[in-house]
Amino acid sequence: MTTITITKGAVETPIYLRMLNRHGLIAGATGTGKTVTLKVLTEKLSKEGIPVFLTDIKGDLSGLAKAGQWTPKLEERFKLLGITDTFEPQAFPVRLWDVFGQAGHPVRSTVEGMGSLLLSRLLDLNETQSGILAIVFKVAQEKNWSLIDLKDLQSLLKEVYEHSSDYSAQYGNITKQSVGAIQRSLLVLEEEGADQFFGEPALDLNDFMQLDASGRGYINILSATKLFHSPKLYSTFLIWMLSRLFETLPEVGDPEKPELVFFFDEAHLLFKDASKLFLEKVEQVVRLIRSKGVGIYFITQNPQDLPESVLAQLGNRVQHALRAYTPKEMKAIKVAAQSFRPNPDFDTETVITELGTGEALVSFLNEKGQPSVVERAYILSPQSSFDLLNESEQLALITTSPFHQKYATRIDRESAYEKLAAKASKEAQEEQKEATKEAARAEKEAQKRSPGRPRKSSLEKAKDSFLSSLFRTIAREIAKLIMGSFKRK
Repeated sequence: MTTITITKGAVETPIYLRMLNRHGLIAGATGTGKTVTLKVLTEKLSKEGIPVFLTDIKGDLSGLAKAGQWTPKLEERFKLLGITDTFEPQAFPVRLWDVFGQAGHPVRSTVEGMGSLLLSRLLDLNETQSGILAIVFKVAQEKNWSLIDLKDLQSLLKEVYEHSSDYSAQYGNITKQSVGAIQRSLLVLEEEGADQFFGEPALDLNDFMQLDASGRGYINILSATKLFHSPKLYSTFLIWMLSRLFETLPEVGDPEKPELVFFFDEAHLLFKDASKLFLEKVEQVVRLIRSKGVGIYFITQNPQDLPESVLAQLGNRVQHALRAYTPKEMKAIKVAAQSFRPNPDFDTETVITELGTGEALVSFLNEKGQPSVVERAYILSPQSSFDLLNESEQLALITTSPFHQKYATRIDRESAYEKLAAKASKEAQEEQKEATKEAARAEKEAQKRSPGRPRKSSLEKAKDSFLSSLFRTIAREIAKLIMGSFKRK
């Protein structure tokens, strides 16, 4: 079996490529070296022809596209690790992505592609509201009203609101109050900028699974510095990606190396305030996606940030230092230590608090799929740069990519919004016709009630009114003349 190595320690700790789809965990307190571990592992995977997807929350990963430099600090690190090999700086094939389309290729999904379950989490809906949203999706499917962007969903919600009694009779109780609550949540989502995520062209996940001309896997970096300010959009977007991968990729069992490795930073956000149904969805995806040749690696500060049912599926682990200042933190360290296969040479619980920056406890699955004994080791240095891409370098990377033309321009084809607008216009015209007919019927009925007296037109009525007024004026003047005559006599 092919292996890679990301550590240097007293005992060699290889990572078997065939076991990478058994998932993993990179944990540790802030500033203990998780980002370096992520970069080194990513570089090793790319060189083995394995595409990678990772999120860049702090904005410090674009340097993977630039070759590193030999520095005094790096020289000191080599001496510490006892590495005598010459440092080989290397740039790696990188593609940049961004939900907001500013720091990378736009990433979009259609509303119907997101699905009602994930959208319910995104909108923070309760159980009743989630049920109504599911009905709205069903109506769209049966009526062939495509839900592409948020204006499509808004139009359909307006349609359901205005005809709630009709839809309730067919699909079950739909209250206007619940529909209104969904509409208000949708407005909040739009204010967070989520409307930029929904639309077309939708992301083709196969575009993440590319190799460069030399056979290295592309490293797909999602700029999440802005996205991270909307935690639910961030976490829901990532689980949507995993769900789509699970639904679209073929079964491959346990391949010699994974088709894609997916790194999920700040993983605790995925499970924070999540409904039971959503948690079940996440657990199902994590459990089953390994058969599609996809490895998922969660990055978080503390292993306890993840549910036990998910932790149990993470076979490859890198644990950086944890700090303990409270009883709760001490308990967390104990739990983290107990998740490793013990090493008789040291006390795992004690070592976790003693680890230095760039040092970690590691345990990877062996060739039989069994967890290896935990070892203490240093993480190797990355070959790429710690310097970030400047604006011109970033722009060049985006515009020279074959996906720039594919995703740069938004497409707005006929969908629910246009079809419902046409439906509303037709209904308004029919109502106008019906009102005209009703007026004609009323006039006809009035004529029937007075057959000998045809109804006068407006002009005739005005004429009669004018003559009547004229006659009254003449009569008054004649009366005045007569009365004046009597008085003179």
